[in-house]
Amino acid sequence: MKQKELFLQADAALRSVIDRITPDQLDRPAPAEWSRTPNPTVRDILAAHARDEAWVPDVLHGRTIDDAGDSYNGDLLGDDPVAAYDRLNDLATAAVNEDLDPDAIVHLSYGDFPVQDYLEHTSTYRAFQAWSIARQLGWDYSLPAPLVEILWEVIGPQIDGFRAMGVFPPAIEAPADADSETLLLCRVGYWAPMG
Repeated sequence: MKQKELFLQADAALRSVIDRITPDQLDRPAPAEWSRTPNPTVRDILAAHARDEAWVPDVLHGRTIDDAGDSYNGDLLGDDPVAAYDRLNDLATAAVNEDLDPDAIVHLSYGDFPVQDYLEHTSTYRAFQAWSIARQLGWDYSLPAPLVEILWEVIGPQIDGFRAMGVFPPAIEAPADADSETLLLCRVGYWAPMG
């Protein structure tokens, strides 16, 4: 299942970025459109990703929001936010590495979908957040080439449809010398030059 490989690669890319975040960077502001929290910080974004990771095993095992109750409310990060995220990421990775039925129905906050669609949705979010967080923190970062390749393969044909649903902002004109990663980031509306 391509979506499984996509998830594992995108999740690993996001973790590689999160693992570079230092304690002093957690209080830096994050773009308002990344969060429902007023005046979000990088820590708020990390908290949202931690919650997203925490849900993966439950979602893949068919649990609903009602089943989980308030399990994932409150602070999941504690005194060592990056280590807390990594523990949740390990659990999510183990769950995705199980023998999954791509057509099994899982229950999301926005509806019921096959497992393969869930993995596709969450992979897209993770991959582009990895790049966006790194850029927000001023790092020279590139998505791994195999991840770019599988994003083009799985997400590429659906970009316009996702954009119509409000997932992606308008496309950006790519520079003349754009590589595959830059072309992808421009197509989904996220690319910006280092400034």
